[in-house]
Amino acid sequence: MELDLTFFLMAVPAVLFAGISKGGFASGAAFAASPFLALILTPGQAIGVMLPLLMLMDVTALRPFWKQWDKGAARRLILGGLPGIALGAALYRVAEPDVFRLLIGLVAVGFVAYQIARKRGWIATAARPFSPAAGYGWGGVAGLTSFISHAGGPPAAVYLLSLNLTKTTFQATTVLTFWMLNLLKFIPYAALGIFSRETVLANIFLAPVAPLGIMLGVWLHRRISETFFFQLTYAFLLITGGKLIFDALT
Repeated sequence: MELDLTFFLMAVPAVLFAGISKGGFASGAAFAASPFLALILTPGQAIGVMLPLLMLMDVTALRPFWKQWDKGAARRLILGGLPGIALGAALYRVAEPDVFRLLIGLVAVGFVAYQIARKRGWIATAARPFSPAAGYGWGGVAGLTSFISHAGGPPAAVYLLSLNLTKTTFQATTVLTFWMLNLLKFIPYAALGIFSRETVLANIFLAPVAPLGIMLGVWLHRRISETFFFQLTYAFLLITGGKLIFDALT
């Protein structure tokens, strides 16, 4: 991993994009930064660079939503996420980099497929709230996908959307959940050697970009439509996800 011009030409837009999503568009597409970086880095380096920056974004976003979350829903997702994180760590220990490229690519493409199916009515949203047990299950899925590619948002959203929370409560619960899950991921990431001198240096250089992205997201939230933003996101994810799948299989 070299911190050269190519790296920063890819990394700065990726971090900005994640911050914009977290700051203005309910975090739904923030994980797109990891597939983007995985085009030029190993999967481990990509997720290792992004985790501390996502944690910085979490702290920035936590204060405005302090204590406005649904405690029960957040608790179920966080506790359910623990075995998912453990499974992700076990897979990382034994899997080749191409396996993780494939998984990251499948998560990216699968996310787009799910969103298209949901918007077209092929997948119905829950008619009534999921049971508490289902919350732990969705938390497990969120923990696994979050460990692999920081993509825990979609599984968590499936559960939270069924609860018919207010917009603010939904956002606050999401912020709290991933603040905790990202903290919990930090320990196995460090133990597995995902962090390195290069990723730490990258974090130092990219740290100012993270809060800038959040502020830009708040500004753009009032100026461009959410539909336009997510259409761009889906196209971006299909291209990067497809490229990662191709690279993993060839």
